[in-house]
Amino acid sequence: MTAESRQETVADYYGENVFGLKVMRNYLSEKAYKSLSEAIKNNGPLDPSIADEVAEAMKNWAVSKGATHYTHWFQPLTGLTAEKHDSFIELDGEGGVILEFSGDALIQGEPDASSFPSGGLRPTFEARGYTGWDPTSPAFIKEGSQGATLCIPTYFVGWNGEALDKKTPLLRSMKSISRQAFRLAKVLGIKTAQTAFSTLGGEQEYFLIDSDFYNERIDLVQTGRTLFGKEPAKHQQMADHYFGAIKERVIGFMEDLDREMWKLGAPLKTRHNEVAPGQFEVAPIFENQNLGVDHNMLTMEVMQKVAKRHGLACLLHEKPFAGINGSGKHCNWSVTGPDGKNWLSPGDNPHENERFLIMLCSVIKAVDEHAALLRSSIASAGNDHRLGSHEAPPAIISIYLGDQLNDIIEQIEKGAGMKSSKKGGTLAVGVDSLPAMPRHASDRNRTSPFAFTGSKFEFRAVGSAASLAGPNIVINTIVAGVLDEICGKLEKAKKANKNINKAVQQILQDIIKNHKRIIFNGDNYTEAWVKEAKKRGLPNLKTTPEALKAIKDPAVIKLFEEQKVLSKTELVSRYDVYMETYETIIRYEAGLAADMAKTTIIPVVMDYQIELAEMIKAVEGINKTKLTASRKLLKDVSQEAEKALMSVSNLGTALKGSSAQKMKSGMEELREIIDTLEGLVPADSWPLPSYAEMLFIT
Repeated sequence: MTAESRQETVADYYGENVFGLKVMRNYLSEKAYKSLSEAIKNNGPLDPSIADEVAEAMKNWAVSKGATHYTHWFQPLTGLTAEKHDSFIELDGEGGVILEFSGDALIQGEPDASSFPSGGLRPTFEARGYTGWDPTSPAFIKEGSQGATLCIPTYFVGWNGEALDKKTPLLRSMKSISRQAFRLAKVLGIKTAQTAFSTLGGEQEYFLIDSDFYNERIDLVQTGRTLFGKEPAKHQQMADHYFGAIKERVIGFMEDLDREMWKLGAPLKTRHNEVAPGQFEVAPIFENQNLGVDHNMLTMEVMQKVAKRHGLACLLHEKPFAGINGSGKHCNWSVTGPDGKNWLSPGDNPHENERFLIMLCSVIKAVDEHAALLRSSIASAGNDHRLGSHEAPPAIISIYLGDQLNDIIEQIEKGAGMKSSKKGGTLAVGVDSLPAMPRHASDRNRTSPFAFTGSKFEFRAVGSAASLAGPNIVINTIVAGVLDEICGKLEKAKKANKNINKAVQQILQDIIKNHKRIIFNGDNYTEAWVKEAKKRGLPNLKTTPEALKAIKDPAVIKLFEEQKVLSKTELVSRYDVYMETYETIIRYEAGLAADMAKTTIIPVVMDYQIELAEMIKAVEGINKTKLTASRKLLKDVSQEAEKALMSVSNLGTALKGSSAQKMKSGMEELREIIDTLEGLVPADSWPLPSYAEMLFIT
C-alpha cells in the first residue's frame, strides 16, 4: 500500500482540534511550555507573565485552522453550556484589520450575569459577571459551515466571586478531595509523586428518531418528551434491540459522532444498542474528572448536531416515551492518588490493601450520611419519570459491594483480622475447544444506584440530560469530608506514637458497624427492598421537591463550607434555581399538554365522531339493521372526548394556581384519556406520529 493510498487512522487525527500539550510544545517557548504544562498537570498557579505568549500561540493555532472568533465556553446553572463570540479583528488605522488576542482576553471575560439563573446571587441591576480561563481543560475548535471558533473552557463567577456555574464548585471539590488524599498518603507513609485527582467515565444513553417525526411533534420540540402517545403492541418485550446489530443509518451517525469527538480529544470508546427500540449508548475511557464533565457536555451538543446531518433527531430527555425504558447517564467515579495509582482498585489481595479499604469505607460512610444529598444531585423533572421504574435504580440510595467486598467488611466488622479474600476462579464454558474464562469475584448488580464495579463506583441514577458536574461535586465533597475526619484521627494517633495499623482497623470497624445499613446486594426493584429500606431508616425521596430540601440541611451547609466547595449563600441559591427550574418545566409542559389536546387532538376526535355518526345513520337507513358494535365505538369515542374536554378544563384551572403537583396530576389524567382515544381513532386521522412510527422507523 502506498503512502498516498493509506487510509487515515484515528491516531492521525485524534485531538487535532484541541490546543493540548503536544500542540503547545510546537507553539510556545520552552519556558512558557514548561510553566503552563506544570500548572495543568499539578493544578498549580499559572504564571501571569506567560499569558500574552499563550494567547498569541492559541490565536495563531486557531487561525491556522480557520477560526475567526473566540469564546469563553462556560457552564451556567441552566445545566447547558453558554458562549459569546468575539472576533480576533482589530482596526489597523489604515482601513484594514489585524488579528489580535491578548493575555487579558484569554484569562478573563465579562458576560452579562443578570440573565443567567443565580438564585438571587445576582440581581438584574447588578449584572457584572466574570468568566475565567481554566487551563486544566484545553481550548478546542468548533467547526462551522463557514469557519471555526476557538472555545476556551472557563469558570463563571459574580462580581464578589460567588460561583454562578457548575465548573467552579467542581474544581473546588476536586481540590478538596485531592487535599485529603494527600493527607492520607502522608499519614500512611505512601510516597507522593503528583497531584491526586478524581476520575470520571460518563456513559450516555440517548434516543434517535427520524427528524420528520420529531418536527411533527411539538411536545418533543418544546419539552424533549412526548406528552401523549399510546404504547405500541411491540416495543422492548423481546429484548431484541439490546446489543443487536446496529442499523446502517444509525451506525453512520455513530461513526460520524466518533470522528467529531475524537478530533475534539474526547476518548469515546463504546457504542451499542440499548434496551428500548431507538435507544443507544456511548461511553468514554476514564479521564480527569474536569475533562470528563467538559467532554460529556460537548458530546451531548455534538450528538444533536450530527443527528441533524443524518436526518435524525437526538433525544436526551430522561423519558421521551412513556411505558418503555428511559435514558440515564452512568457516572463512573474513582480517585487517582498522589502516588499515581487508582485508590479504588482492590489489588490481588484487597484484605491487605489498607489504602483501598480506607477509601471504600469512606465512600460507605459518606453515602450513608448524605444519601438524601446524593439523591438531590440527580433530581429533575425529567428524572422523576424514570427513577423507580424497572429501567433505573429507585430513589432509595444504597450501595452494592458484591460477594468479595461484602465478605471483607464482615471480617472487619467482627474485628478478628482479615484472613482471606474470596477469589473469582474460572468459568467452565462446556466446549473443549474454548479456553476457560476468568470470573470476577463479584457479579454486577444493574439495579443498584451506587455500585462498586471492580475499580470504581458507578452512580447509575443520573439522568441522561443532566450535567455530570452536580453529582460529582457531591461525591467529591462528601468523601473528602469523611477522609478529612479519618486523617484527623490518624494524625492524632501518629502524634501520640500509637500503632497506625490498629488505629486504621478501629476506624474501619466503627464505620462498618455504624453505616452498613446502606449496603444492599439484592434486587433494588422489589417492593420487599422498599419495605426493608424503610426499616433501615434510608430516605426514599420520590420527587424533586422532596429531594432538593437536602441542599439546605445545616449538616450539608457545614460540610460544604468546611471543604471550601460552596458557601451557605451559594448552596441556598442552587436550591432556589433548581426548584424554580422544576416548577417552570412542570408549568410549561402542562400548558402545552392542554393546548395540544384542545387545538390539535380533540378537534380530530370530534370530526371522527361526526363521520362515525353519519356512517351509522346511512348504513342503518339502508340495511334497516342496528349496528351494535359501531354504536358502541361511537359511544366510547364520545365518552372519552367528553372526558378529555373536562380534563383540559381541570388542567386549565390547575395552571391558574401554583401547585406543581396538581399540574402533574392533571397532565397524567389527560394523557391517559388522549392515549385511549389514539387507540379508537383511525391511524391515518391521528394528528401526531405514533410511537410505533417514531421508535421503529430510523
